[in-house]
Amino acid sequence: MGYTMVEKILMKNSGVENVSVGDIVITKPDMFMVHDIYTCYLWDALLEMETEKIDDPDKVTIIFDHCMPTAVPGNDSHHYRAGLDLSKKYGISKLHIGEGICHTIMHEQRYAKPGTVVTATDSHTTTYGGAGCFCTGIGTTEMAAALTTGELWFKVPEAIKVILHGKFPKGVYSKDLIEKILGDIRSDGAQYKSVEFTGPGVSELSMAARFTVANMGLEAGAKCALFIADEKTAEYYDMDLSEIDWIKPDEDAEYEKVLVYDLSELEPHLSCPQGVDNVHTISEVVGTKVNEVYLGSCTNGDVEDLAIAAEILKGKKVAPYVKFIVVPATNRVFKEAIKLGYIKTFIEAGGVISHPACGLCCGMPYGLLTDDEVILSTANRNFIGRMGTKKSLIYLGSPAVAAASALTGVITDPRDI
Repeated sequence: MGYTMVEKILMKNSGVENVSVGDIVITKPDMFMVHDIYTCYLWDALLEMETEKIDDPDKVTIIFDHCMPTAVPGNDSHHYRAGLDLSKKYGISKLHIGEGICHTIMHEQRYAKPGTVVTATDSHTTTYGGAGCFCTGIGTTEMAAALTTGELWFKVPEAIKVILHGKFPKGVYSKDLIEKILGDIRSDGAQYKSVEFTGPGVSELSMAARFTVANMGLEAGAKCALFIADEKTAEYYDMDLSEIDWIKPDEDAEYEKVLVYDLSELEPHLSCPQGVDNVHTISEVVGTKVNEVYLGSCTNGDVEDLAIAAEILKGKKVAPYVKFIVVPATNRVFKEAIKLGYIKTFIEAGGVISHPACGLCCGMPYGLLTDDEVILSTANRNFIGRMGTKKSLIYLGSPAVAAASALTGVITDPRDI
């Protein structure tokens, strides 16, 4: 019997010769990440455990992004101080303060590499699976124990295989693919499972597109969302393909189910209020009035995403009374977008540019909504009250849908622009 991708990665890290679904394996994670929301709780847990020295400080990074800039006076400062205290006490030198969103930094800095095991105190840690990295979120008590011992146990998950064919038509992107999948399997359809993307269509997706899909795999409950490693993966990480070409499922690997998608047959999709799996094609919601459009997040805040929106907006103006907010994912993305003229395009179109951070995606500053306001966002969640009051409404779509809707003031099919 062959092995799935998740089984291969867990076997390699744990050193065992074979695994089956449901087995418990003891791993030695290759990297740990903690962001600012959880620094206080991690600090308290480590003190309660009387941890004076962690296993390997070089395997740990602390990233300030959710509370940057300060959103809650008298609260966020405690998180900052705890992060600095953790860095000083335990010798954690990989400290990123105000440099952007943790999940983008993790692959941007090559902290999360193909075939490795990575964990973090955040649910969207699944993002790095776009590069074939087993990555998943854990709580702060578990993180404290793992940092102390250098070990972390996992139950080998079942897996769902997703076979991709074809290539995206004009106006359709990776966000539309993952939203289509979410609509098909629902928000609990991959609960504690590995969602594994294979097939010839994978080669048509850029690394940024793969990270988008893996990021939102979590919204189906996935433990991880893994892409096969190929030439694009090797190029992104400056590795020889021979080092990572084992990151693929065996021909006879067993899967709970197999899903097949032809990218050429997809159309724009949106996650509609009030849940990520309330998915509709754009034709079903076109014309819905929007008060705000948000372009950014770890899902769609990369250079490629900004380029898609800038191409649509260049030389045009956003609709009157529409707040168009742009938040590049990281400082690297921000600087590259300035260099390429995208930021100039957004400003001239009437957009507001904000510092790289998680921002509105997690309900922090940059455009909080009030009752009955509607937003079209490129983020990954549209839970009730996620971006403002409980009576605000959130639609999730691609950067192309976001840009087109900003121009018209209503949800608009980018293929019509």
